[in-house]
Amino acid sequence: MSETPLPQDPHQADTSAAPAPEATIDAPLGDAVSQDPAALAARVAELEAELAAKHDAWLRAVAEADNIRRRSAEEVLKAGKFAVEKFSLDLVAVKDSLEAAIAANTANASLENLTSGVELTLKQLASAFDKAGVAEVNPAGEKFDPHRHQAVGMVPADQEPNTVVTVLQKGYVLNDRVLRPAMVTVAQG
Repeated sequence: MSETPLPQDPHQADTSAAPAPEATIDAPLGDAVSQDPAALAARVAELEAELAAKHDAWLRAVAEADNIRRRSAEEVLKAGKFAVEKFSLDLVAVKDSLEAAIAANTANASLENLTSGVELTLKQLASAFDKAGVAEVNPAGEKFDPHRHQAVGMVPADQEPNTVVTVLQKGYVLNDRVLRPAMVTVAQG
């Protein structure tokens, strides 16, 4: 009875003509494995498991790279969105001063021109705030929100408890991020 030769692996050297010691060196599976089909099947299963593990590791690395790319894009977007935060906070103080100047000068007729100029400047500043995404927080009558309001006192009032009674200083937000909380008094419970 003649044996049919196993199909030869193209990566495996031809060991039929070579002496035994060289075959062991050249053949990665060795003589014992090449003679035993069960050992060969076990080695194939081992290599398939190793390949599956490496493929899984590769898929995880690709997924991690995608996650890093996505997080980086989000961070760049967030950095661009809030890049003017400090500048906007500085402008809030300017706006407060302009509003105070208008309030102080409305009773004095000789300062009418100054008042109208300040009003125009205030409108321009409000327009710049709108373009930059800066919005006022003027919560009179609203429910107290510790994330957007800073309570400086509790006062007896006819309003529902924890409702803003008086706004002492308006707050400001930049794209829904608080630049400065509104300073308020809150109704006692």
